[in-house]
Amino acid sequence: MLCPFCREKDTSVVDSRPTEDGTAIRRRRFCNCNGGQRFTTFERVQFRELTVIKKNGRKSQFDREKLAKSLFVALKKRPIDPETIEKAVTKITRELEEIGQSEIQSSVIGKKVMDVLKELDKIAYIRFASVYTNFKEVGEFGEYIEELDGKSKK
Repeated sequence: MLCPFCREKDTSVVDSRPTEDGTAIRRRRFCNCNGGQRFTTFERVQFRELTVIKKNGRKSQFDREKLAKSLFVALKKRPIDPETIEKAVTKITRELEEIGQSEIQSSVIGKKVMDVLKELDKIAYIRFASVYTNFKEVGEFGEYIEELDGKSKK
């Protein structure tokens, strides 16, 4: 494993343990270079290679890190801990793999992200929806907020 700090190949595993949900192995590593940096890696089972079909028809490899980044951005400065976000990313990834298709429409991924965010944090849900659905006017925000208010009052 390359050290992310110095690109040295000589790194050592200090500790290994399963993640809380048991879907990955968390490894604490130590770089044997002059800096002696420590870093964490995760080892996950990948059931199949997923390809994302974008709205414009282009195809790209599914990137779990890109999914995680979009959730972290939506949840920035919200009271959700990183482990909860990681569990959400794992849940979405598993659901995509369980669809049984190697090509997934980006809209399917976006819908799954919105569903997860709606449960986790309503502010993050609105943030993500505003970018994902490309709101054109303020009234569209109101529609999403009314939907949330309607569900939370029931």
